[in-house]
Amino acid sequence: MRSPEYREEKKKEIMERCFECYCENGLRDTGIKELGKYCGMTSANLYAYFDNVDDLIVQSTAYCMSKVEDEFMELAPENPQDILRFIDEVPYWTAKKHGKKYRLMHQVYTHPKYIEHGKKFFEGVSERYTEYANLLSPKLGLPADILSGFIFIFVRAAVHYALFEDEYYLIMQMKALKISVFSIMNHNKKED
Repeated sequence: MRSPEYREEKKKEIMERCFECYCENGLRDTGIKELGKYCGMTSANLYAYFDNVDDLIVQSTAYCMSKVEDEFMELAPENPQDILRFIDEVPYWTAKKHGKKYRLMHQVYTHPKYIEHGKKFFEGVSERYTEYANLLSPKLGLPADILSGFIFIFVRAAVHYALFEDEYYLIMQMKALKISVFSIMNHNKKED
């Protein structure tokens, strides 16, 4: 009998492989047999980890998108001088690296069947972005409540770019974000 740790790691591996398969082939064109092949197992083995295909879709989307978030935040600016690099580079990086994942996430979480799961996922996003803002606030010298709003604006623009490659929207959002961030930073310096 396998240990619970092994089972958990295997489940994560399956979620990553299935999410990748869905990213490549779409939800509609991917059946349980194809998912099993993609994972190197039978479709019956998949049911040992998930109640049904919907459960697999929902769990793999939430798990894989939280990993994308973690990668995204690993690149977060460490100091005020690093903010411009982050704003200028990361939207293009994440679109290239995670564009298919964002498209699948959008497809899953806007589907009427999964919309409640999407709402739950994005409640968690709100909590995590607030935590990120609290962690970054002392490093960047920006109030956490304002930084939290900037994070939402930044991620929204980056995801929109990854979904639709609308560079005009991205450039306008990033320009407004830069002006806002540096206006607040300059205001804070004057008060000190």
